[in-house]
Amino acid sequence: MIRVSVLYPKGAKFDFDYYVKRHMQLVHKLLDPYGLVKTEVDRSLGDDSPFMAAGHLYFNTAEDMQKGLQAHDPELAADGVNYTDVKPQFQVSEIIA
Repeated sequence: MIRVSVLYPKGAKFDFDYYVKRHMQLVHKLLDPYGLVKTEVDRSLGDDSPFMAAGHLYFNTAEDMQKGLQAHDPELAADGVNYTDVKPQFQVSEIIA
């Protein structure tokens, strides 16, 4: 299984309500046809964490993930101004255990 983690460094703005209710709905609408299995959203609790939020997208294969993100990354990225003012960092991982 492949996990794409979208990590949001601490910044001045992050609208969790919009991110959970609207952005993740858009993620599913656009990426479910490409094999998106599930999503998760994390909110940081620690003051010493470098990130305030993380979104995780799960796919069965790297090929599914690549096809979906190639087709819709510009649209998903453009929605970012609606919930944050920080540039996210990305981590693509293969879940091995």
